[in-house]
Amino acid sequence: MRMLKIAAIVCAGFASGALAQQAPQGITVNGEGIVSLAPDTATIRLGVSERAASASDAMAQTSEKVRGILDQLDTLKIAGLDRQTSGLYLRPVYDNRPREDASPVEVSGYEAGNTVSVTVRDLSKLGQLLDAVVAEGANDFNGLQFGLQDNAAALAKAREGAVQDAMARAQQLADAAGVKLGKLTSMSESSQGFRPMEMRGAQMKTMDMPIETGEIDISAQVTLQFEIAEAD
Repeated sequence: MRMLKIAAIVCAGFASGALAQQAPQGITVNGEGIVSLAPDTATIRLGVSERAASASDAMAQTSEKVRGILDQLDTLKIAGLDRQTSGLYLRPVYDNRPREDASPVEVSGYEAGNTVSVTVRDLSKLGQLLDAVVAEGANDFNGLQFGLQDNAAALAKAREGAVQDAMARAQQLADAAGVKLGKLTSMSESSQGFRPMEMRGAQMKTMDMPIETGEIDISAQVTLQFEIAEAD
């Protein structure tokens, strides 16, 4: 039994040595680059919901108001490809008033709803559009989101910034440790994307509904690994 225990300790020592040899040597850092730009598009979900005694009346009233909204989109020259029905429902409305007896809950009417997603490519029209669709009966707004029609150039610049940030971090760590930064051995992009920023953009102050466009962050993150060079 004692011999087995000693053998196990020796094997464990060899395993630890093998793992130590496999551990990466050098300096590994992460870097991030962020480019902030004013958006040039907005997407909003416009909804209409109506209640009526019958299902057909609820649908008819909702459809009439949606047609009015679509007419306003035509007037503002919002292209057909920039609008899409994203929700449609019809459901019963129940009379939930307290009852003295155990009679079943009755249907008191019906509610119909229709939601249209609209992409606005001229932000100067956004406030006017919101005012116009409210006048036509839109009573549900959801998910106003600003974006960019083309983010390729901004993303490329963010990647450059991420690499520069990572290289500066690596050099700082090497200097702090008193070693010399060696050659770059690996580089990978960990993530990229959009991040909303604090609404600090100029407000659209017209007679229409005021809208704050703010700015959009395009970000990129990279991971770099460097060797530690031998001292001169």
